This record gives sequence, C-alpha cells and structure tokens, in this order.
Amino acid sequence: MTASAHGTCGTPIPARIVIAILSAGLLLQVPAMSAPAPKRDLGPLPASKTALVPFETTPFPYRGVVPDKNQPFLDVADGARLGHNTARGGVYWEDKTYSDQRVLLHIPKGFDPRRPALMIVFFHGNEATLNRDVRNRQQVPRQVTESGLNAVLVAPQFAVNALDSSPGRFWEPGVFAQFVTEAGDRLTQLYGDERARGAFHGAPVVIAAYSGGYSPTAFILQTGHVNDRLRGVVLLDALYGQYDKFAGWLAKRPQAFFVSAFGKASRDDNATLQRMLTERGVRFRTALPASLALGSVTFISSSDDVKHEDFVTEAWVNDPLKVVLRRISGFPRTAAPTKTTGSVPKDLAAKKK
Repeated sequence: MTASAHGTCGTPIPARIVIAILSAGLLLQVPAMSAPAPKRDLGPLPASKTALVPFETTPFPYRGVVPDKNQPFLDVADGARLGHNTARGGVYWEDKTYSDQRVLLHIPKGFDPRRPALMIVFFHGNEATLNRDVRNRQQVPRQVTESGLNAVLVAPQFAVNALDSSPGRFWEPGVFAQFVTEAGDRLTQLYGDERARGAFHGAPVVIAAYSGGYSPTAFILQTGHVNDRLRGVVLLDALYGQYDKFAGWLAKRPQAFFVSAFGKASRDDNATLQRMLTERGVRFRTALPASLALGSVTFISSSDDVKHEDFVTEAWVNDPLKVVLRRISGFPRTAAPTKTTGSVPKDLAAKKK
C-alpha cells in the first residue's frame, strides 16, 4: 500500500514527503478542533459573593387586603398614586415605599455545595434598607460568614425606610414558600455553577427577624407552607404582638428550634408569650444551650441598657446572630478540626456591661 498526495497542480507528491509532512503536523485536511476545557471540581467558593438581586416573588408590591381588617392595603389615593395609611408613620406611597423587589443575597467564602447547607432568611425591622442597615450597620452578612456555618443569607426588602411592619405578600398563604424556591434559583445564578442548585433548593431554612420582622415571621409560621424545610426561628428583640401565632406554632411541637432574645423594648411581650406557653404545657429554657436541638424553646434576656436599635450587633453578647447560629449543629462549612479537651467557646461567656 502506497501513501501519496497531490499538490495544487495535480502533481503526485512522493510518499516519503507526505509522511514527513504528516509527522511535522503541517498537512491539515480539516480544521483543528481544540478539546473542551475540563470543568473545575465543585468545591468551596474561593471568594464571597454579595449582591442585591431583583426577585419576582417579594413582599411588595402588594395589592391585597390587610388580614383581620378586611380592607385594602393601599387605602389612600392621590390621583393615580396609591398609598398606605399607617398608625405610626402616616401615609406611605407605593411607588416610594412599597415597590422595591430587591433581595440581599450573600454566599460566604468557603461555602461548599457538596456539604449540608442552611439558608438564613433575615427580616429587617422598621426604617431600614438592605444596603444601609442590613449589610452595613447590622453586619448581617459578616455575622453569617463568621458563624462558621455552611450557610447563605437571603434578606428581602419590606417597607423601605418606613415605620411599618407589614408583611405584604407574605400575608398570603404559600407565598413565602414560593419566595424560598426562587431564592434557590437566584443563589444558583450568583454562585455561578448549575451543579450547586441542589444545595440551595434542599437547604433547611432558618428565619432570623429583628424588631418589626416579627410580623411577617408570625404569619409565615401560620400560613407560609414551609414547615418541611423550617429548621428554626430566631427573634432579636422582635416580639411585639401576634402572640397567638407564635404560641400556636410552638404548641404543635414543630421539628425546629425557637430562640427569642430581648431587651427592655420587648421584655413584657416575651413575658406574655412565656405565660401562654406555660399554659399550653410547652417547656422553655432561659439560657442559650451549647446546641440548639430541634423542638427546643429558648428565651434570652438582655439588660435594660442594651439599645433596641443596636440589638443585632450588641445584645447580651456582641454579634448575637452569629452567636446563635454557631449553636446550630450539623452544618459546618469545613471539616471539624481535631477535638481538644478543656476548650470553651468564647461566645459562651456573657458580654460584660
């Protein structure tokens, strides 16, 4: 069998020359095809990612009615402009106060989608914005990161910079479950690898609420349709009503922990809930345990000199959200270090005033 080829004029090229050209890689009959770049291994995130992301399912805008009052939420009109009349802040207009559909997302450096993960959903209080207050002033992303949990943060915007605790669409049955599902999609996009989708969509949820965040939390416990994913509830000076909803949920002995930390501002409200739980036979403790067991109920009192507006960063300890999150077992961001004896977590010691 002979090897031959033809030049541009049809003149045969000797076989020995063809072989030499082929060996040198100079005779290409088809365009060269580069091999696809290998996918990087799925592993810890090399750098944190934080973003304000528009969502479709959010607390606001809301065009429904106010539960228990059976009246439209938007009950004030000025021409085509609609607003909501509040007891404390007067009239707030929809276009300025109830139209921000952004959600603060944060994925810490080192988050590993191969490990069990948590989704921390944070509800801000009154007169707040996500950028100025949740991220910068209250340092919620930092506290989630420093908790050491393999956890992500999801914080929706409620009424913008207003004296209003309205849950908006979270009043509606099942909407919070839709929100959590969308959060899984948005977190996957932010992470940047479709293979991480299962980690976000399967992550148990911990609701952490500050101040006016108690109201959406209460309605979610009643009609949010997330009991199968709800791992725990953390209230940070955030109990100012809706006691029956909290007591009713806890009386069902949910497979989730409950922590309510409070100072002077909500001390009486927490005492009311404690009495209701005692009447229902629900036991609770008054000191934060080393590990938050499912079904546990804990109340933590801070001294009266703790300022309500500083409670997310300074309560019975500094960074109380971080301290509580550290008590959740089973979701470490990295493999546990070699166990040593005689060591005590630093945040077990109460903050000195």
